[in-house]
Amino acid sequence: MKAHLSILLCCTVFFFACSGDKAEEKEEVQAYAVDGTSLYIPDRSEEATSALTANLEEAQKNFDDEPSEMNTIWLGRRWAYLTNYNKAIEVFTAGINKFPNSYKLYRHRGHRYISTRQFEKAEADYKKAFELMDKEKIEVEPDGAPNSMNIPLSNTQFNILYHYGLALYLQGKFEEATAIYKECLKYSVNDDLLVATTDWLYMSLMREGKAEEAATVLEPIHSEMTIIENDSYYKRIMMYKGELAKEELLRTDQMDVALSLATQGYGMGNWYLYNGDTTKAKEIFQKVIETGNWPAFGYVAAEVDLYRLKD
Repeated sequence: MKAHLSILLCCTVFFFACSGDKAEEKEEVQAYAVDGTSLYIPDRSEEATSALTANLEEAQKNFDDEPSEMNTIWLGRRWAYLTNYNKAIEVFTAGINKFPNSYKLYRHRGHRYISTRQFEKAEADYKKAFELMDKEKIEVEPDGAPNSMNIPLSNTQFNILYHYGLALYLQGKFEEATAIYKECLKYSVNDDLLVATTDWLYMSLMREGKAEEAATVLEPIHSEMTIIENDSYYKRIMMYKGELAKEELLRTDQMDVALSLATQGYGMGNWYLYNGDTTKAKEIFQKVIETGNWPAFGYVAAEVDLYRLKD
């Protein structure tokens, strides 16, 4: 995608805010599934749209006042939270042109390349981000959607490596993904980050056929951990360890069905896949797809694996 001049960024909010353009915005294709299906901005409530748009307008104003690296990042992030990944990528690309050594801008653009199924571009961005990032000083990354305790849990280094591993995993580069997730463990400095990294590391190793090594990476995960955000990953791991029944993993009575089913459903389907039950794996992956939550990583992974399993 060609980089847009920064002056265009100053005008982008009006495209979204003008009532006459809302239908056009909603209908713009944001991504293509791996089978070529067009993916659009999901429906959301008027209340949610209003709040997200207000955040975007604030980010636009901050950018207009000072087009700094951080204000560029937030403008792109706010577009992404509205699921307008095309605009987000434009913003991040223009920012990279202005701040070519910004590993944070590469980190965020790479994320949205994953969302839009441009996995090779995501891999390239994260390779660059990893080369550029400060590997000694851990930098807390502010949340765009704060958790229930309003405590930012992730850090920039973790996010670069976590998403780098995912970009590789989604391309079937499981050995390379394993190496990156092992590096990510260095920056997984709390229980939430540890379970997220461990889950994808475990799955990468299992897809390599290294079941014995995969079992060992689960050993640090235990029942007394303090989990604030990544409960779905935690439950997946407890299922792998045999400490949570598979039936409990997909209970929908007390969870965000679309997001949790995408996350937990992919983990369960993948478990069936590398244990030889392809039919059951495909059945669960299909249930994940039926949630319609196409931006979720579990959905993306289920989509990729279903496509590979086509008869």
